[in-house]
Amino acid sequence: MLPRLRELLDQEGVDEEIQLRRVESIEAAEQERFLGSPTLRVDGRDVEPGAADRDDFGLTCRLYPGEQRMSGIPPDEWVRAALRRATGSAPTNRRAGVSRA
Repeated sequence: MLPRLRELLDQEGVDEEIQLRRVESIEAAEQERFLGSPTLRVDGRDVEPGAADRDDFGLTCRLYPGEQRMSGIPPDEWVRAALRRATGSAPTNRRAGVSRA
């Protein structure tokens, strides 16, 4: 996921450090609202539309729906949309973070 995230950040003109976080317990997963590994957040918001309404937190592998199949990384469109929301469609310094179990 990290190489693809770096590519997308570059394509969107976002020059920002990626912060990696490890979630190591069920308690931490619940506190962090961790939906599985990998979870990608931009400015603290999950890139998955509707993720804020989910409550299936835990130390699991996370799959994302794609056009043809499920994938271990979120669709590029979701990541780009999250970056554009965070930047107001203009390049700026924002935090992208990836969490993993």
